[in-house]
Amino acid sequence: MNSLLAFLSPLLPFLASLVFLVIFLEQISYLKKKRSVPGPPLVLPFVGNAIPLVRNPARFWEIQASLAKSSGHGFSVNYIAGNFIVFIRDTELSHKIFANVHSDAMNLVGHPFGKKLFGEDNLIYMLGQKHKDLRRRIAPNFTTKALSTYTALQQIIILKHLKIWDQKSSESSPKPIPLRFLARDLNLETSQMVFVGPYLGEEIRENFRTDYNLFNVGLMKLPIDLPGTGFRNARLAVDRLVEVLADCAKQSKAKMKREEEPSCLIDFWMQDTVKELEEAAAAGLPEPVHTSNFELGLYLFDFLFAAQDASTSSLLWAVSLLDSHPDVVAKVREEVQSIWSPESDSLISSEQLAEMKYTQAVAREVVRYRAPATVVPHVAAANFPLTESYIIPKGAIVFPSAYESCQQGFVEPEQFDPERFSEERQEDRIFKRNFLAFGAGSHQCVGQRYALNHLVLFIAMFCTLLDFKRHRSDGCDEIAFNPTICPKDDCMVSICRRCPRFPNLSLQ
Repeated sequence: MNSLLAFLSPLLPFLASLVFLVIFLEQISYLKKKRSVPGPPLVLPFVGNAIPLVRNPARFWEIQASLAKSSGHGFSVNYIAGNFIVFIRDTELSHKIFANVHSDAMNLVGHPFGKKLFGEDNLIYMLGQKHKDLRRRIAPNFTTKALSTYTALQQIIILKHLKIWDQKSSESSPKPIPLRFLARDLNLETSQMVFVGPYLGEEIRENFRTDYNLFNVGLMKLPIDLPGTGFRNARLAVDRLVEVLADCAKQSKAKMKREEEPSCLIDFWMQDTVKELEEAAAAGLPEPVHTSNFELGLYLFDFLFAAQDASTSSLLWAVSLLDSHPDVVAKVREEVQSIWSPESDSLISSEQLAEMKYTQAVAREVVRYRAPATVVPHVAAANFPLTESYIIPKGAIVFPSAYESCQQGFVEPEQFDPERFSEERQEDRIFKRNFLAFGAGSHQCVGQRYALNHLVLFIAMFCTLLDFKRHRSDGCDEIAFNPTICPKDDCMVSICRRCPRFPNLSLQ
């Protein structure tokens, strides 16, 4: 040891100088990219502001939005773990990013460290014709017939979990119960049933839930890919989830070859895919692109990721906002009662769902008021002219803020007001460009009708079947990231059944 110290001692001044030089060059690089744009004047070496981002993401993005707004630029900058970032608050600048997703401009990444978690071949990262072809193949998943099949499955699962919530609340009384994990379980089972329901056994479902929780935890960790870390556990969990989903695709292909009726999303997808595969085989051609079981497993995981956490966020905010707006609850109950009765023991039909105009407005306002995917990360594939005076440097991570856009333009946007989506006011049309909760451009959420249907059904059934009381505390409705936004206290409520009995719903 002494000999090692004796050897290193003469080198210490040189090593210290080298470290100082690297830090100095890092600061110069940051300031050169920053220019006159609002953002921290200096940043911590190497990590930048990664620690504040991980520790309190809501506060971090609030500061970035405040800088972007107060400066008049409409955007601000920062430095995170070696990455220069640009946060965009201005709606038109966000549209500019969404409209320029291609190889020599902006690349959608979905998560700052997403490629390390999802792999590089997922739908999120596709560009150009390859992306267009896959979107075309996905289209049959969201036809009117397909959505009708899904709404039936959604209601069965929602009812099952509302019964569980009622029971848990009764057992916990007078203490309230936190809804975050219960809502997550509801959405995860809904996604499983709608996407690949018939192909998952009970044991696989349990493992599926465990792995998805590991993935969720990893989303909030720094990308330290070492054994035992949350990030490594998440990456391995994704591999296992994709493997399970790939096997579901294989089973669905076999079912569709037998020309059976589709009963879930992957079946609707495989109807045309099986025909293409058979035609290619008959002609002696290789399998068409986007049809291997592994690829399909990756795409199904993308759907799961997109549907799961965003819907959990919306369900929680719906409960919180409904509780604080009893007049809205009364109107929802009045509308639903005029269209559907729990005592009928019948599912809400697609036609009845379409009649629930006010409940639909409530759902859209929940999504606008608390846009679940607050920012949508992109990476600049080349120097990108954002404004006449500022060019985003190549390699920067760019965050158009759907949340901030949804808080602009609308009449009194800081107010929760479902009437803004009424036929009389039509703010959804007047301020359409501000409503970026589902993104825009070529990567706009393909399943937004499915997501809104799910939220409408939940609100209709939750208000009709249950009485509920939110247990409010200081800061309970402050925003927390898990990884999408939810109330800080995990939405603590007490629940009890309000209808004479729960309906007896079935797919028959």
